Amino acid sequence: MILDDSPVGPLGVDATDGAITRLIWGQEGTLLHGPLYDQAKAELTAYFAGDLHDFTLPLAPRGSAFQQDFYAALCAIPFGETRTYGDLAEDLGVSAQAIGQACGANPIAILIPCHRVLSATGLGGYSGAGGIEAKVTLLRLEGAGSLLI
Repeated sequence: MILDDSPVGPLGVDATDGAITRLIWGQEGTLLHGPLYDQAKAELTAYFAGDLHDFTLPLAPRGSAFQQDFYAALCAIPFGETRTYGDLAEDLGVSAQAIGQACGANPIAILIPCHRVLSATGLGGYSGAGGIEAKVTLLRLEGAGSLLI
């Protein structure tokens, strides 16, 4: 386990060729030791302590050209800020529904911060284990909790 006691529960990580490919809730991943393991554990620990705002871990999510553009757009949303599905849809020239589906398919939630994407009328969904409660926890951690009142 990368973290046994994060605010959103135990987290594991899969990695291939020196880059993270998946964040896993509640079970151990394939990344069990080594420099990337140490970096992932340190960065996630610092993030949950409120001491890290930008991850520097190498990430390698699989996906189409659109998904890669989408992941880059998510990573560009600053810590503590949010965007709507519609905002991202307009930026990427797709429907808000496509953005919602891409959020739901994000294999590296938290590190690729889909929790920072909200619907126009509320929180929207969250694909990480714990669902909306995990999303609320992450937004509060980042100081975006005032959006939730």
